[in-house]
Amino acid sequence: MVVFPVVKLATLALRTACKPIANRLKKEAGYHLKFRNFIISIAQANHRLTTRVQRRIYGHATDVAIHPLNEEKAVQAAADLLGELFVFSVAGAAIIFEVQRSSRSEARKEELRRQEIQEIKTKNEELAREIELLAQKLEELEQLSRGRGLLGTLNFRHTRVSEDRKSN
Repeated sequence: MVVFPVVKLATLALRTACKPIANRLKKEAGYHLKFRNFIISIAQANHRLTTRVQRRIYGHATDVAIHPLNEEKAVQAAADLLGELFVFSVAGAAIIFEVQRSSRSEARKEELRRQEIQEIKTKNEELAREIELLAQKLEELEQLSRGRGLLGTLNFRHTRVSEDRKSN
């Protein structure tokens, strides 16, 4: 199947291309003021969340005030988060696409198997009817042979002709 290698190569190319795209997004994130403020707020929220989780894991108090990141660290953390999110999103989309493609392929194979099984069942039913018909014919022949004897069943023509000559 030619589609399979093309899809795999396209997925690999997309994954390879998405890393530079993620780096470009990181770079651009620092230049636009509204976007910069948005990602700083995301980075601060992420920092608070990870700090609380780490404190709970290590058994420290969680009600302590968490110092916010400075602006440059927040931009860098948010840009890294954005880049990783982009890379993982592309990888996840590629995995979902591959699973769906594989699922469709399996469904086609299953449908072919069902058709083959149905054809076998139909052929089996036809053969069963044929066997039943032959069994009926055999039964008829057996009944005829019981009634007439072997020569009556075979019904040879020359036997009748010779019998007719004798009777004349």
